[in-house]
Amino acid sequence: MAEITISALCHSYDGDLSDRSRLALKGIDHVWLDGGAYALLGPSGGGKSSMLNIISGLVRPTAGRILFDGREVTDLRPEERNIAQVFQFPVLYDTMSVAENLAFPLRNRRLPAPLIARRVAEVAEMLDLGPLLKRRAAGLGAADKQKISLGRGLVREDVAAILFDEPLTVIDPQVKFELRRKLKLVHETLKLTLVYVTHDQNEALTFADEVVVMSHGELLQAGTPEALYERPSHSFVGRFIGSPGMNFLPCALEGGEIRFDGGRLPARGLAVPGRAKLALGLRPQAIRPAAAPTGIEADLIEVEERGSYRIVDLALGANRIKMRLPEDIPLPAGRFPLAFNLSSTLVYADDQLVGDLTHA
Repeated sequence: MAEITISALCHSYDGDLSDRSRLALKGIDHVWLDGGAYALLGPSGGGKSSMLNIISGLVRPTAGRILFDGREVTDLRPEERNIAQVFQFPVLYDTMSVAENLAFPLRNRRLPAPLIARRVAEVAEMLDLGPLLKRRAAGLGAADKQKISLGRGLVREDVAAILFDEPLTVIDPQVKFELRRKLKLVHETLKLTLVYVTHDQNEALTFADEVVVMSHGELLQAGTPEALYERPSHSFVGRFIGSPGMNFLPCALEGGEIRFDGGRLPARGLAVPGRAKLALGLRPQAIRPAAAPTGIEADLIEVEERGSYRIVDLALGANRIKMRLPEDIPLPAGRFPLAFNLSSTLVYADDQLVGDLTHA
């Protein structure tokens, strides 16, 4: 296992760093500690796979360094980095049995047969592949094939890290939960350094101890799933994480108040950069109907039932916002006052978090 350090990483697929807007990666610095479970989360084209392929050695960065446990590996070939990579589509030998596929990385390293047999049996048990060990890979379904691919990444005991590039994309939704659970259990058992690329926030937030959110080649925020959800440091993170995502209301700071179309809130002591574009950010569950006037009134537009809760579409002045309301809280009709949870009402200046309204 290894600590992975990314230092001043920039990449352009044509080698030209002069136009920042065209870079696949834009000056990234980050550290993944030894033995952690990490996720790289973001939309397609955000730079996640580029980052992973540079860490693995499949792609050499245009600028910057990669270090494993303080040792620079930027110029090393993939086989010299001692990592395992699991791809979106399983890479298997269809003519081999499941056991032979699992054993292949170990046989390539000429390890003793008893050790190979032990590791194959251990990994097969972890992934529920025991009954399939003698079957050829060619006749198996997509889920079982991806489990074999996962097993080939896990079978080596000496790997510095295991990198996963959207490994569950081709798996049926009902099977994804079980494979994520298996992978998390494997991590807790073996304490491997795992880096998992995905565009699916559910995969990232349920699997990882720390999530790194990327967009347009930039690292926007790294933190626990709770931190990213409760206090996104960039407005993109607030919109991207959550279902539905965070509401954003354009606003202005005037005379100790935050003013927005549809209401105002006290904001004494809040410091924001001059001439910055301001917005209030709040999660749908931070909004509730109020029993008395609050100075904030909304019109009911639409209600979407989701079982134990409802997503309520509201018009607040010229803005549209969403409120998440438990079934046991009555929903007023027409126009009614709203209350915001001030500790969850965040203020953004030019898309960057500057504070909340708790102490205003």
